[in-house]
Amino acid sequence: MNPIVIEPKQTADSAVIWLHGLGADGNDFASLLPQLDLPEDHRIRFIFPTAPEAPVTINGGMKMRSWYDIRSLDLLNVVDAAGIRVSCYRVFDLINEQRALGIAPEKIVLAGFSQGGVIALHAALSYEFRLAGVMALSTYFPLPQQFFQHRGLPILMAHGLYDDIVPLSVAEQSKAALEKKGYAVEWHTFPMGHSVCEEEIETIASWLISTSLRFI
Repeated sequence: MNPIVIEPKQTADSAVIWLHGLGADGNDFASLLPQLDLPEDHRIRFIFPTAPEAPVTINGGMKMRSWYDIRSLDLLNVVDAAGIRVSCYRVFDLINEQRALGIAPEKIVLAGFSQGGVIALHAALSYEFRLAGVMALSTYFPLPQQFFQHRGLPILMAHGLYDDIVPLSVAEQSKAALEKKGYAVEWHTFPMGHSVCEEEIETIASWLISTSLRFI
């Protein structure tokens, strides 16, 4: 997946694997990293993979960077389950690479925006070991019936009030489905569309520091 890897100044003892949205690539969120304004002595390795190119049904079969096929605007019920699973296994490989480098699973966060958030949630909740947490940004959660483990996993969900790609109502249903399965979700909304805003970036940075990696 040709990931962009950004090392901390100190030896890394934790990692964030951050997945982009449909049609983007690993550069999409790598460029956001300085805006997190993390402490200079943080020890987080950031990994930004790029999805393979594949036809996307909802875009007329056009090939583009995608973690799975989107077949319908009915995001929660018409789902490319097989494609999601394949991308989860790709993420498992990235996690296992970090473990081989000495990073324990409980020091690894999965993050994702939109399509990438779907994969981050599914991979984090189905990986064999509990991770540090998952950040699910402007995304949704299909197939909740498959999940039952790692109920103590910290989950951050953030969404735009004016999102016209993944409607707020879909995200709210996803949050409710996670909570019904016993997961605790830290939920935030922001006055934005299908994007990221400054206030959300501050929330992400605070969550990384205080909730999950505890690297200070």
